[in-house]
Amino acid sequence: MIILYKLTYLINGEDVGVYMVHRSTGYKRGTRRTFKRDFRSKFKVTPFIEKFEINQKVIIDQNPFSQESMPHFRFKGKIGVVTEKRGRALVVKVSDGKKEKTVIVTPEHLRAAG
Repeated sequence: MIILYKLTYLINGEDVGVYMVHRSTGYKRGTRRTFKRDFRSKFKVTPFIEKFEINQKVIIDQNPFSQESMPHFRFKGKIGVVTEKRGRALVVKVSDGKKEKTVIVTPEHLRAAG
């Protein structure tokens, strides 16, 4: 969604409107190249049915084929530990700087670490 702001100027006594575009600040702003996959890459079912155990180390790797429960792009490449299961999704503890954060993510966005 683009929001336009009208700036008004007077030129020779006439109102001349100029529209300025407002920068988008959405949840996935700036991720076009981050979530891009090679157009020759084939869709695989394996990541969707992969099983992870509790206390297993995993790497967060967003899969652009599925937007469901995709974690924020700041967690791309972070290593975390699976703490619990919620339905089909997994709860992963990730350290972000000095803080310990909880990310709820489905298995297609995870890889086993090591």
